[in-house]
Formats: sequence, structure tokens, C-alpha cells
Amino acid sequence: MVIPLITSTPGASLVPYPAMLDVPHGLVEHVAWLLYARRREINSPWRRLGCFKQALLALAHLRKNETFAQVGAGFGVSEATAWRYVDETLDVLAAWAPGLREALVGLGEGDFVVVDGTLIPTDRIKADEPYYSQKHGKHGMNVQVIARPDGTPLWFSRAMPGRTHDLTAARAHGIIQACLTREILVLADRAYQGAGATVRTPYYHHREQPEHYQQYNRDHARLRAPGERAFARLKTWRFFRKARCSTNRISRYVAAIHTLLNCDYSG
Repeated sequence: MVIPLITSTPGASLVPYPAMLDVPHGLVEHVAWLLYARRREINSPWRRLGCFKQALLALAHLRKNETFAQVGAGFGVSEATAWRYVDETLDVLAAWAPGLREALVGLGEGDFVVVDGTLIPTDRIKADEPYYSQKHGKHGMNVQVIARPDGTPLWFSRAMPGRTHDLTAARAHGIIQACLTREILVLADRAYQGAGATVRTPYYHHREQPEHYQQYNRDHARLRAPGERAFARLKTWRFFRKARCSTNRISRYVAAIHTLLNCDYSG
């Protein structure tokens, strides 16, 4: 799919060029239909861009992390209009993201999920201490995921300041208790050591432990590894490699992308 995008360097004017957006055509159509339903619901007046082009603009911003000025100029609208189009699209998509309880429906005793956390880098300054992660050595927001064993994301949490420990975040979001209530086995890395309940983590210092401890760690890693692909899928949307928006908006971006990752647009 070829769309006109804009590049710019300091002190230079914006220059359009043709580019490919690596998302399925069916996904753009699916988002366009959701926007169409939204416009009918609010009885929206005429817009500069139709539903399909609005969906394409929003997906280009998310996939390529282009600024609003760049994507707006590429589609022939102002920076402010591009911001409004993206903001509306995020609202429409985020509304379809499941809550924690809804995400765990159908799972129970005998099932297992993978829980993991990641840092969404932001452009905060040094003074923004709550957003600085000592573990990653950068500013950002902590996001938790519950994924199926094959890496399909079931649920993404709201974003918390980057210095929040993964175990603290998991408890705050209710992940530990929700999985315990449904008797769902949770596989997690060492950051969740001490979670208790149904959470299983690797042994520390396993090389100094008996062979069966080492075998447990190998089996644990083998089962957990595919589930950790959930964040790899999230970060194929380049917005999450360096978020430039307010930290208050990142949760909506995460929820919107979750909808895009899981939506069925085949029919």
C-alpha cells in the first residue's frame, strides 16, 4: 500500500515521497468501518478525509511513528487535524480492548499464561524521576502483559511510571489475584520472584542447585519463551520504540494496538 509521507530535517521544508505501509489492506478497511460506525453514531458532519484515509493516517502514525506534522502534510491536512483524527481513532480502537476479567474468560485450572513487563521509552527529562527505570537506564512507562503460551496477547495493562517494579505493577493491576481466583498457572521471569499464588518463576543460582532444579529452569524457559513474543508484536508498531506523547496517553495507545493485534478483519 503506497501512501504519501513526509520527511523533514531541521531548517528544511517538508518534502513528500511515496512509501509503503506494511499493514494488511483488510486491517485498514476494518478500522475504516469502525470509524464509519462512530461517525454515524455521533452524526458527524462532512470531514476533509473519508473513513479509509483517516484510518490510513492513524495507522501510518502508529506504525512508522511519524509526527502529526509529517502525516498531516502527507494527507493534505493540518497538524491539528491529524492530531484530532488520530485521537478519535485511538478512542474507537481502545474501546474494543478487553478488561482483565474479560481477557481471562475461558481459562481455568489446567491452563497457563505468561506474564511479563516491558518499558515503553519516552522523551522525559532527567528531572522526571518517577519515569526513570534503573533496570533499563532510560525514562519510560511500565506495561504488563498476559499472553497465551503461543505469544497471543490476552491483555495489556495501563501504563505506570517506569521505575515501578514488575511485581509491584502486577499486584497493582490485580493480575496475581485474578489468576489465583481462576486457578490459572502463571509463568514469569525472576522479576516476579516472591509473588506466590499460582505464579512460577525460575530458581536463583540454579547452577549451584541439583540437576532437577536446572531441568526445571530449562523447562520453564522453554514454555515461557514463546509467550514473551507478545511485546515483540506490540513493538512492531514503532510508536512504542520512542513515545513522544504525554505519558497520560500511552495507555490508550497500548489499548488501541491491542485491538489491532487481535481483531478479525478476514470477513
